[in-house]
Amino acid sequence: MSFFSSFTKEVIATGILLAIIIFLRIVTAKLIRRYAKLSSIMEHRTNLVIKYIELLIYMLAIICLIIIWGVQKKDILFTLSSATTVVGVAMFAQWSILSNITSGIILFFFFPFRIGDIIHVHDKDFPIKAEIEDIKAFHIYLKTDQGERITYPNNLLLQKGVSIITSKIEDKEFTD
Repeated sequence: MSFFSSFTKEVIATGILLAIIIFLRIVTAKLIRRYAKLSSIMEHRTNLVIKYIELLIYMLAIICLIIIWGVQKKDILFTLSSATTVVGVAMFAQWSILSNITSGIILFFFFPFRIGDIIHVHDKDFPIKAEIEDIKAFHIYLKTDQGERITYPNNLLLQKGVSIITSKIEDKEFTD
């Protein structure tokens, strides 16, 4: 009982933070699903972006908990600098993975083409003309006219010029 009387403010602030986290998770998931529905984006891509945003919310919540419970600033800075150093070295080694994840999120929200579209990637050394079969977090799957299947990284899709040649799924007006 003395724990709660000693740390009443911290316990209440932690409860409020948990309520805010739950609220943010629900609201962001609904907003992203609404955007995905309006943009006709596939469900697995939507779930992937929701997971990324939830991860960001959790990281911010951990920082808030550290501040709420009064961890000393010098301890926070020491821990953050150590963690940043380790993460920085690891991420430098894995920059292409992060680049592909970031590109996947960008393509989710500002995606000019869809599965079924035939695209031409303007690469000087290896130009590609193919149909988009699937879009994942790190790469897209393409299929050429010759039946060749290509895995193409998302970050290169943003770096290279891409032309949409045709769309297999065309909007048609139907009349009765």
